[in-house]
Formats: sequence, structure tokens, C-alpha cells
Amino acid sequence: MSRPHGIPLPSARRSSDPNETGSAFDDDWQGQPRPREGVRQLTGAERVRTLVESNASVSLTLPGARDSHGSDDFGTGMPVARTVTPDGDVILLVSGESAAARAAAHAQDDDLTAVIEITDVAPVSVPHRIRGRAWLTGWLTQVRGAERAACAALLADRRPVGELLGMAGRPAWVMLRLEVGEISVDDLWGAEHVDPDDLATAEPDPMVAHEAELLQHLASSHSDRIGELCGLLGSREADGMTATPLALDRLGLRVRFTGAAAGSFDARFDFPEPVADICGLRRAMRTLFSAAGH
Repeated sequence: MSRPHGIPLPSARRSSDPNETGSAFDDDWQGQPRPREGVRQLTGAERVRTLVESNASVSLTLPGARDSHGSDDFGTGMPVARTVTPDGDVILLVSGESAAARAAAHAQDDDLTAVIEITDVAPVSVPHRIRGRAWLTGWLTQVRGAERAACAALLADRRPVGELLGMAGRPAWVMLRLEVGEISVDDLWGAEHVDPDDLATAEPDPMVAHEAELLQHLASSHSDRIGELCGLLGSREADGMTATPLALDRLGLRVRFTGAAAGSFDARFDFPEPVADICGLRRAMRTLFSAAGH
């Protein structure tokens, strides 16, 4: 039987957004629920690699550089695509007219320091909707010469070739390379630092390309079945609460229960075994719903 885990509520860390204070997960009177120890989960490197390969929003900042308005942190906008090389570098696709492209045009080695911030927002309506953030800091250069073809092939897996080549009236695109020196992540599983070498060997979760669509489908078409999962919570009282599927990976499903006077909580339901594709996920979900119905 799939094992549920009640997840208590606590603190987290910062955001680079100057309009935010305190934890990245502060939300009026409580933060994001976090896991108990001993729960099966992706490693920190796998979670960061999954965020890089996901459609989560990303910003690129050049600390210390100044724009025409004198800002201390030169915000350069949002790269339209990104991926990770076999060496663990992050390749970013940005407009050739962007501040990042101009700054990196003549940068060498460690001339230009940059920070990528990825913000993961739940694709369903739920309290405390920001699921996590990751920060990757390193040195930014433009992809040049013979490396362009290999990096273009990696990015083409995420974007149509026409857009990559700057067709259809779009401005020319430029590929930038971030040689990663430091990584941190603060998400539903907790806050930790990740060794950049581990990012190179980590694999993104196989559900990353489908998670948003699957969670939206579960929430809109199977909300009654999701609510029945409270039967697996044992002594945890969830009757009358609203159950919303919050996160999904190859190891299990996280559901957020809200609406009680005492507040909300998360429960994690492990799959019997890791899933590798949609077919395996369907089998795992059937097993989960069957267990809840007995």
C-alpha cells in the first residue's frame, strides 16, 4: 500500500525580489508545509535539475553591474529556454538585444558573474502557491565557435528550431553559458546547498514535462478521487477539507488539504515503485486510488 506522510509547517529562506521580505514561502500566517525525515524524495541535485528543465519562471541577474538607471543589480530579463550540458553548465537562450547578451559579448572566463533564479509556482489554485526557488550562481560567457552547434542541439529539444534560429520576425537569439559555481534550493522538501558537480550527473524527473497538465487534470476531473485519499491518513482528520493535488514526481503524489480551522497540511503518497513514464504513472495512480477505497 502507498504510504502517506503528514507534513508539518515551518520556515524557509530568502528571495531576490526586493519587494519580498523574510522567507521565500512567507504567506501571512504560515509558510509552506515541509516533510518529515525519512520520506522518499528526489535528491537536491535532481530537484534543481528538474527545475532547470521545467517551464518554471526564470530570471537572470548580473550582480554589481549597473544599468542606465544606476541599479546595483542589473536585471537582464527572462531567458526563453535553458538546459544543462553534460559538464553541468547551464545554457540560456536570450534575445540578442538583451542586456545579458550585450554584457556577455566580450566576457572571458570569470569576468562576468551572474545569478539565475528559478521560481516554481503550482499549476493549480492552492494556498501558498510558490512551491520553491532555486539559485544558480556562476560566470557568464557567450557560446562561441564550434560549441554553438552542440548547444543549439541541446536547446532545440526544448524549443522549435525556427525560434532558436530567430525566424518568424523574432530578433536574433544568443546562447549564453553559465559555468555554475554555487547552487542552493529552497522548496517543499527544505533548504539546502547542492554541489555543482552533482548537477551534471543528476537526471531531471521523468514527469517534469507532464506534471502541470497532469495536476490540472487531477484537480478538475478527479477531485473526488483525490479527496478519497484522506482515507489513507489514519488518525489525521481530513474530513470536510479540500484536497488539491500539489506536486507530482516519479516517487509519489503530494496533496494539500485546506479548509480546517487549524490550517492546512500536506500529505505525501508514495507510489509502490518509481514510475518512468505516463503508463507507469497511470498504474501507480490506480493502485493509490484502489488502496484509498478499501
